[in-house]
Amino acid sequence: MAEIRLTKVEQGQTKVKNVPIAVTPEGFWCCPSPVVFQKSVKSHNPVNKSKSSPPTTQTSSSQKKQTSVAEKRPPSNAPPRSNVVADEVKGLTSEAPSVSTSVATERGPHPKIENVARKVSIEFGEPGTSDLRVILLGKQGFAVKLNVHRGVLVENSSFFANKISQQQPVFPCIEVDDCEDVEIFVETVGLMYCKDLRQRLIKQSVPRVLRILKVAEHLGFKLCMQSCLEYLEAVPWVGEEEEEKVVSSILRLQGEGIGVNPVLKRVSSDISRPPKDTFSQILELVLKSNEERGRREMKSIVLKLLRENNSLPGSVGSVDICNEILYTSCRSCLDSLLDLFERAAEPELSNSSSPKQIALQADNLTWMLEMLSDRQAADGFATLWASQQELASLHPRLPTIARHHVSCITARLFVGIGRGEILPSKDTRHLLLQTWLQPLINDYSWLQHSSRSFDRKVVEEGIGRTILTLPLEEQQSILLSWLDTFLKAGDNCPNLQRAFEVWWRRTFIRPYTEAESIGQTGNSAGPQVLHPVSENQERSEEL
Repeated sequence: MAEIRLTKVEQGQTKVKNVPIAVTPEGFWCCPSPVVFQKSVKSHNPVNKSKSSPPTTQTSSSQKKQTSVAEKRPPSNAPPRSNVVADEVKGLTSEAPSVSTSVATERGPHPKIENVARKVSIEFGEPGTSDLRVILLGKQGFAVKLNVHRGVLVENSSFFANKISQQQPVFPCIEVDDCEDVEIFVETVGLMYCKDLRQRLIKQSVPRVLRILKVAEHLGFKLCMQSCLEYLEAVPWVGEEEEEKVVSSILRLQGEGIGVNPVLKRVSSDISRPPKDTFSQILELVLKSNEERGRREMKSIVLKLLRENNSLPGSVGSVDICNEILYTSCRSCLDSLLDLFERAAEPELSNSSSPKQIALQADNLTWMLEMLSDRQAADGFATLWASQQELASLHPRLPTIARHHVSCITARLFVGIGRGEILPSKDTRHLLLQTWLQPLINDYSWLQHSSRSFDRKVVEEGIGRTILTLPLEEQQSILLSWLDTFLKAGDNCPNLQRAFEVWWRRTFIRPYTEAESIGQTGNSAGPQVLHPVSENQERSEEL
């Protein structure tokens, strides 16, 4: 073990702190402790505090104070203490004229000790065995002197090799001004003396190795850069922030002639397999899974990741690809669902697994509808579902326990249309109500009591708003049919009274007919004019 000689000038006194260190056979310290630099920076706080004298006017007290100071002054033949301190610091940095302390030699009257700025200097290595000194002037305000060997630096660093080659004649000192990371600079120079760099890095953290990599890049220390890359390729990265820092640091080194591909392969692939095939494979694995917990968790994860992907700029192409895959899977699930309904409707073909498989396919379709709705691409799904007349005709032939999962798809579509998230055409909306409203009413009682996720008020609001988007004659036809069922079933039927009231006002109280508009405007050729107050009131009633 060797020692760091840490010299600190504080209030006109010199203190030497000895810190144990590890050295190479050449006598240079190669593994500095961060504590040394942290303590040095903390201690380097200029003392400019001026002591205020107590408010007194007594002359005798002032004379006593002057006499006391005079008694403590050294004899005239002894050198002043501040001169001794300055000589020590000057000796430490004699080869670097720009590295100086704020303690000046005494000329004329003594400066106040309280106003002497503290200066910290740290020295590494063995001066007796070295042939070169490197002075680091840190931005933190302190200087570091390295006693090193010219041959070692020339062999490992293109930066130092260039500096030394430019010295004519050869000087025993090199200065590095405004060093951003003095601590890591010292450690990186020390690593030039190590035979096994990987062993030295193995206990470091990823952020610290990135700092070493940055300094090694500046110094042109290729062997250290390669060792850092090997470390970063093998060590786990914690969190997205750390991953981004590693990748950005590696990308900066692509033109340095060292192998960065092993690290970058973590985040990029050389395989030319398109994302379309990968997403299709993931979707197929989830859709075919029969394990409830794993399936539920993966559905949630895929849905979340797709939502994040949708929010990224420049993802239009990938969105189109995913939508195409989703619709292909929707058609496949619909074919499977129809086949299961046909088997369940025939007693000789049905089996005990049919209800479970029907529920599985219905859940798949609901999940894909959710993804398409997030991507604002569910209009086509509404068209597909509205055209399933054959499936709807088989619906009454199955027991409610087996078929009610299909009605959840219908309810989700009505909610999406009522919220304005899904915007199918008028013909699709009308066909959807004609095909699937009655099957939903048939399963309504079961859905209320058996499904925890079923929100009656939200579904009823969605159905009512969907009906009110149709022409008035079609609203009347559907609502009168609903009224007949509601008067018989009561709570076992969706309550569409709010939609019924809006339709009633449109029909009997405020009929916006062409004849009335002509009478109000007095111009038979003019356009139809709606009363602003009535229009706003009706819109609020629909909402």
